[in-house]
Amino acid sequence: MASQEPEEGLSGLSTLLLAPHPPWHLGPRALTTAPARVSTGQAMQAKYSLWSRFFRMGIWGIRALPKLLELAGQSLLRDEALAIAALEELPTELFPPLFSAAFAGMRRQAVKAMVQAWPFPCLPLGALMKEHKPHLETFQAAIDGLDVLLAQEVRPRRWKLQVLDLRRNAHQDFWTVWSGTRAGMCSPLEAEVARPVRKRRRVEGARAWPKQTSAPVEVLIDLCLEAGTPDASLSYLLRKVKQRRGSLRLCCRKLRVFSMPMQNIRKILKLVQLASVQDLEVNCTWKLATLCRFAPHLGQMVNLRRLLLSHIHMTPHTTPGREERYISQLTAQFPNLQHLQELYLDSISFLEGRLDQVLRCLKNPLETLSITNCLISEADLMHLSQCPSISQLKDLSLSGVNLTSISSKPLRVLIEKASATLQDLDLDECGIMDSEFSTLLPALSHCSQLTTFSFCGNPISMAVLESLLRHTVGLSKLSHVLYPAPLESYEDVRGTLHLGRLALLHARFKQMLRELGLPSVVWFSGNPCPHCGDRTFYNPEPILCPCYMAA
Repeated sequence: MASQEPEEGLSGLSTLLLAPHPPWHLGPRALTTAPARVSTGQAMQAKYSLWSRFFRMGIWGIRALPKLLELAGQSLLRDEALAIAALEELPTELFPPLFSAAFAGMRRQAVKAMVQAWPFPCLPLGALMKEHKPHLETFQAAIDGLDVLLAQEVRPRRWKLQVLDLRRNAHQDFWTVWSGTRAGMCSPLEAEVARPVRKRRRVEGARAWPKQTSAPVEVLIDLCLEAGTPDASLSYLLRKVKQRRGSLRLCCRKLRVFSMPMQNIRKILKLVQLASVQDLEVNCTWKLATLCRFAPHLGQMVNLRRLLLSHIHMTPHTTPGREERYISQLTAQFPNLQHLQELYLDSISFLEGRLDQVLRCLKNPLETLSITNCLISEADLMHLSQCPSISQLKDLSLSGVNLTSISSKPLRVLIEKASATLQDLDLDECGIMDSEFSTLLPALSHCSQLTTFSFCGNPISMAVLESLLRHTVGLSKLSHVLYPAPLESYEDVRGTLHLGRLALLHARFKQMLRELGLPSVVWFSGNPCPHCGDRTFYNPEPILCPCYMAA
């Protein structure tokens, strides 16, 4: 039976490249005068490979390549069958621009076929979805192509795909690099997959490629689990992962957990390779008991580098014994997190008196420790200053931790121990007064790597601020400092600033900076807005919060 021919009028790169005797000698005019009909049979029986024909194009062909790509995209949008037939001989360099055209044009069959023949180790579909708002059925076609590929006992000859990357902010330049005339350029994704490509080497003298059924394909995704209608694309992907368990691995680098029911969270995480998670945020108003139900999943995230726990609270009727049991269940997972570098604890109600219990389970030094808006005791701060995990800290934040009734000695020891590596220090809203702050100044003067220091919201006098300048004049890397408005600039105990006094103190402070040879940009901060919590900064004119502007 004769093969069915595509519709009349098909022109462009696909027709030219698939013709048995392409008219390169005719030059650019061939684009409009070449035969407009080509059968699928002719396409599959072309005498020469497409890539060799590109070399035969000569200088004219190189100059005309952008136009050829445009015409090829137009042909693809007209006749998917022809494009699919061309995939076996399509040069590697043409896959990205033609796939982009097929995806943007919602050519589902072409997308499905090109996924199966993708000639790179990684397909960065997420970056393309960011550029072109994806149509659900087009996305499903890409997943179906992967599904068909995995179902085959013998993979296609050109098969190289190891990773389908659905992250929106990864490989932003891939589609741009391959959209122009970059013939001969190596793909930036060739080195994306660190593992060697298994079962890809041909045995000398063999005619067929070996079966490649043991190497799974990874799907990379950033997950955000929150309440509401389930995302249709994610639901479809999860269904395919469940069907192809073992051959299709769902990997997640960044996991955000918000207000989703725990049973739904656990169903999804059963399908995720939890060892792939490197960045976890649990940002929801969970009870401690709920966090403990999540804890076994946390313990499987053995490559976790960043952990944020926020707004975890205890119910008033929780007995002390049960509370201890919950905390032990949580901290028992921490020894598994041997790659943890950044720990953020925000608004955690159970931390007071137990900080040592949390931190001593960590096996390696941290680079970032942020304990914010929490209650801690003097014993907690003392344990923190003696903890081995803080010896290499780069970022330390105790913002919103009330230290008014706590001795400044543990904090001074903590800063001294981290002084060789500390780069960013945040002591906002700690209730530190003149006498306590003065005892910290010698330790601060040893922080040779410090670049950013913020201590807004502390009641500090102008004299102590000037003393701070003298102690930190030798810190050559310190370039960003946010100062509290001096006590002398307030009119009353309610925190009303006298702008005239503030301007005079600001000018005096700038003059002192100039005399010390330091950058003369000074930012004073007032008390937070009672409505939105934003601060007003003065330089010396105020940068007002939106609430004030609206009024």
